[in-house]
Amino acid sequence: PELVAASELNPGDKLVVRIELEVDRAMEYVHLKDHRASGLEPINVLSRYKWQGGLGYYESTKDAATHFFMDYLPKGKYVFEYPLRVVHRGDFSNGLASIQCMYAPEFTSHSEGQRIEVE
Repeated sequence: PELVAASELNPGDKLVVRIELEVDRAMEYVHLKDHRASGLEPINVLSRYKWQGGLGYYESTKDAATHFFMDYLPKGKYVFEYPLRVVHRGDFSNGLASIQCMYAPEFTSHSEGQRIEVE
């Protein structure tokens, strides 16, 4: 995910994570994992199945990351978004987002890690 902030972040602010994914071939049983900075807390804490833009997936929120599981991922471009709440001041490592085909682990990729500074 790429961090784009229009202004400085403060505790209590809402932050929306946006993951843009481009897939060059159809894949089955795919796991997308997005690590979260320690100064952020998820707003959507209930795991659930979602349908968005022609893609069905299961979203699961855990302590350190948000997971997306897809039975079938067709070729194309997809956007995943979820909200977080800023809860602490400091300089945090946001981690990275990684994606992997669960039955063909050689098909994998990840984003770069970023820093988040909260005033």
